[in-house]
Amino acid sequence: MKRSIFFLAFLALVFSCNSDDSSQFQPESVNNFYALKVGNEWVYKNYKYNSNTELYEDTGVVDSISIIGTEVINGETYFKFKTKTTGNEEGITFCNPNGEYFEYLREFEGNLISDEGKVKFTNSDYTERILNSDPDLSLREILVEGETELNVEAGIFTCINSERYLISNGEVTPARDKFYYADGFGLIYDTSSWASQEIPTIIRRLDSYVVQ
Repeated sequence: MKRSIFFLAFLALVFSCNSDDSSQFQPESVNNFYALKVGNEWVYKNYKYNSNTELYEDTGVVDSISIIGTEVINGETYFKFKTKTTGNEEGITFCNPNGEYFEYLREFEGNLISDEGKVKFTNSDYTERILNSDPDLSLREILVEGETELNVEAGIFTCINSERYLISNGEVTPARDKFYYADGFGLIYDTSSWASQEIPTIIRRLDSYVVQ
């Protein structure tokens, strides 16, 4: 089996940018776990594992994410996220390519949902989710019980996390990518891995933010 299949990111959720209406109305949320509000901004730095030093080193790749508006898609109001990536002239694996892309997300019953109806993260459902339809190479994710305190460049956050892993021909591969979210702040930290390796290749940490 080619090494190209031994990573998790190539099966990660992809969010469509198609819409049929636009609006600046911001839906009310009692909790707003994901910090969904127009004007909110997050900056993430990407770090790559160095097997010689066994340390993570700054790649220079920066993801700047902002909520720039809302749009009505199939009768539901979604927040429009813009991601701008810089510093990836070398095309580092698992880091976003340079440029801009957009995704549309909303919160429903604790789930962060794309305009395609896919769950990007859940803060309340502990059942295992199957993210693709290939029985021989099944990408799955599950919310982990309990909380974790993370100390990143942007501060200290109390997080919950989900783990994403791959089942290849009936066997669970070693890697488990993790996605940490903090109530009222959104994504704090995530990882990207080759499925055959326990140590993540890339970790991404929140460097700064503006949350209203």
